[in-house]
Amino acid sequence: MYGFDGLRIRVCARKRPSGSVLPRFRGNAYSCILGFVGFLTMTQPLTTADQRAQLLANGAARSAGQHTNPWPVVRLFTPDAHLTWLLAALDPADGDTAWGLIDLGIGMPELGTVKLSDLAGIVGPHQRPIQRDLYFLASRPLSAYVRQAQIDGSIPD
Repeated sequence: MYGFDGLRIRVCARKRPSGSVLPRFRGNAYSCILGFVGFLTMTQPLTTADQRAQLLANGAARSAGQHTNPWPVVRLFTPDAHLTWLLAALDPADGDTAWGLIDLGIGMPELGTVKLSDLAGIVGPHQRPIQRDLYFLASRPLSAYVRQAQIDGSIPD
């Protein structure tokens, strides 16, 4: 089963001092659950070993001057700030500079580079870190994502 349908979280509920059985929440239940979910996702790496290997292979082809149209390998996003990175290659020289489609949420997505080490330190306005889309599977080459993103003003999918 996927999702939180069967999950019961009681970490924030406490009985009232008056002995009432109604729970008292610090803040509200929604922020309590988000804090717990945030804890689960903070340790998630930005790429898996397989994704990193594919990104490096695409980066090696790109740095060798081969005219390739790679498929995106990983989609990163901020859950609370509408930023998205659709990465297709990783520079083999430093292993940190990624290349792909970048959407900063201002309606102008562009191809560019970003350092994964910089992304690892970014948090959104609600202190939520960048996350990897666990269910992302590219359906077309990066150039098709770029064309559609320029039409829509944001990265599709």
